[in-house]
Amino acid sequence: MRSTWGGTGSVEDASRAFGFSRAKGYELIRRGEFPCRVLRIGRGTRVVTASLLRVLDSGEPEYNGARAGRRTPT
Repeated sequence: MRSTWGGTGSVEDASRAFGFSRAKGYELIRRGEFPCRVLRIGRGTRVVTASLLRVLDSGEPEYNGARAGRRTPT
């Protein structure tokens, strides 16, 4: 199945892979908490397929650097 996937996928498909709804997926993206890397292209949002596969394989989230960089160490 992996050979048929492109470089990016839809938020809907990625959300389904993680077991939550499309609405929850977009909510997590807005908060910078979607478990894998996303790209904003114009008005659209795409999920990076390689990141999705790594997260599904490892179980470790891979957040976008832009949001992660804003967090302060505790």
